[in-house]
Formats: sequence, C-alpha cells, structure tokens
Amino acid sequence: MDPDAVAKAFVEHYYRTFDSSRAALGGLYQDASMLTFEGDKIQGAAAIVAKLSSLPFQQCAHAIATVDCQPSGPSGGMLVFVSGSLQLVGEQHPLKFSQMFHLMPTPQGSFYVLNDIFRLNYA
Repeated sequence: MDPDAVAKAFVEHYYRTFDSSRAALGGLYQDASMLTFEGDKIQGAAAIVAKLSSLPFQQCAHAIATVDCQPSGPSGGMLVFVSGSLQLVGEQHPLKFSQMFHLMPTPQGSFYVLNDIFRLNYA
C-alpha cells in the first residue's frame, strides 16, 4: 500500500462527494469520529453529517493545492493534510482552507476518518 496514493484517492473522493452530496459523507465516519469545524467540535457520524449538511450554502467547488501524508502509529493509520480553496456560488473570490484527516484502517481493508479538522485561512 502506497500511503501517498491512498491519501490522494481519499482526498479526491472526499471533496468530490462533499461538492455533490454532503449527506453521502456519512460512510466515511464512525461513532468515535470527531470533526472540529472552525473551532466547533462535533462527534459521531450522524452529527458530523448534520453539521456539514447544515452549512449555509448548497453548492461549492474545492480546488486542492497540496496533499501531504504521513503514516500514523502501528495500527496502520495515516495523517492527511490538505490545503486549497473553495468557491461558493455567487461569490467572486475563492476562500482558502486547510483540512487535516486522521484516517484509520477498517477490518474490511478500507479507511474511515477518526479525526477531521477544518479551518478557513483568512488573509
């Protein structure tokens, strides 16, 4: 398993799903998962999907600038750090963001998001 390839595939899947159907992101999280979104802490797959679905915009488009990945611990997890921008419909300028995912392996051979931290980067 190439961690960089896994991270790249995860990031492409996550943001494609976020941009088209945020409710479908629920399968990437579990009850122990935690999202910190602009300082607000949300735990559990259902609560995380509820938070993401309640954001005050219906459509956006992410443009990924960087994806950095490191192995995390003996259990086969990995840290994925993403930077980029997101364009909201009706807004002239894209918003810069950073997001960190702590991915953990599942018994089925895939990964789930244990931790997710999102911040807008204001100039």
